[in-house]
Amino acid sequence: MELLDAGVLAGSFLLLLALGVPISFSLGIATTVTILMNIMTIPALTTVAQRMATGIDSFTLLAIPFFILSGQLMNKGGIAKRLISFAKVIVGRFHGGLAFVNILACMLFGAISGSAVAAAAAIGGFMIPLMIKEGYNREFSAAINITSSTTGLLIPPSNVLIVYSLASGGASIAALFLAGYLPGILVGGSLMFISFIYSRKHKYKSHEKINFKQAVKSFFDVIPSLLLLIIVMGGIVAGIFTATEASAIAVLYTFVLSVAIYREVKIKDLPKIILNTVNITAIVMLLVATSMAMSWILSFENIPQSISAALISLTQNKIIILLIINFILLCIGTFMDITPAILIFTPIFLPVVTQLGLDPVHFGIIMVLNLNIGICTPPVGNALFVGCSVANISLLKVIKPLMPFFISMIISLLIVTYIPEISLIIPKIFGF
Repeated sequence: MELLDAGVLAGSFLLLLALGVPISFSLGIATTVTILMNIMTIPALTTVAQRMATGIDSFTLLAIPFFILSGQLMNKGGIAKRLISFAKVIVGRFHGGLAFVNILACMLFGAISGSAVAAAAAIGGFMIPLMIKEGYNREFSAAINITSSTTGLLIPPSNVLIVYSLASGGASIAALFLAGYLPGILVGGSLMFISFIYSRKHKYKSHEKINFKQAVKSFFDVIPSLLLLIIVMGGIVAGIFTATEASAIAVLYTFVLSVAIYREVKIKDLPKIILNTVNITAIVMLLVATSMAMSWILSFENIPQSISAALISLTQNKIIILLIINFILLCIGTFMDITPAILIFTPIFLPVVTQLGLDPVHFGIIMVLNLNIGICTPPVGNALFVGCSVANISLLKVIKPLMPFFISMIISLLIVTYIPEISLIIPKIFGF
């Protein structure tokens, strides 16, 4: 019966996705259909409604709308151009300097906004036209922007790490935030390495040197933006406030920064910004609610335990099992967005890896880094589509220059997977 229910759950979900039904509705309908097979013992609609309601009844989830609002304010508040100016000071003098600037600016902006799509749009909107003007290949410029925009999902504060904390049953958000720094820097560094090789091959010049006065101005301009990271992470690590409270503080800080200090956001712009925040939050929360219902039926049918037993019966080699899980997640990431993928597959794979001795925090970083690659790939890669739109280039033309960057990200993934200290050393230093 368990095998039949699992087949119905997976089959109905995939069929609904193939028919173009939104993923949150696909999750809810597939769960309801599966429960209906147990109609004699479980009231289907009541159970789904209860599980959806209890799934989003979490204080931790309050951080998501606050961080989304903070990111929206940052996106409209002139942060991107200040980060780009600062990045030029740091890495603009190297061969292919503008490529490095793009990557570093995306890392910083993604970390502040917590959104790969926002980073691809905001940084790409400035950098891609500038790179093309300086003689860089359009396809190469778009590929850099698309892949580097994902680093902000690893470097905190990150909404997807909060979602993973919920799906994992309570992994420390503070530990996850701290664990994301080195893997995020590793991915950014690997992208810079590929950019350096490509720039030397095509003889791209370094960016014009910036004098001391300009460098000092850029530094002081960007300090208020970067201070947000220090306030949020410093407060969480020091135990002054929780991640949820930090998200509210982030909104207050970015409001003052964008409206009163930088003056890039007008009071008349706030209703639209709040409406965008509400729309995004509603989408995320509906995904969380229906995913929690699906997670319950997965647990009820013992599907995670069955998958765990099947994998371990296949092989007890930790290296091979992690390789299999990474391959499955890479495939999943090509057709499923990162948030539902984390919500659905964390309860399935986490019991497997914990049985192998992996720390849940380490596995969370593996999942996010893995699924980051998916948002750069067709058919549902949000960062891919936004990057192509900003660069005014077709999807087919950007696939080839993306391949070296994909390879570097996969290598980074394998390094993070098999060297857990990269993820865990900073949390351990701070006692998490």
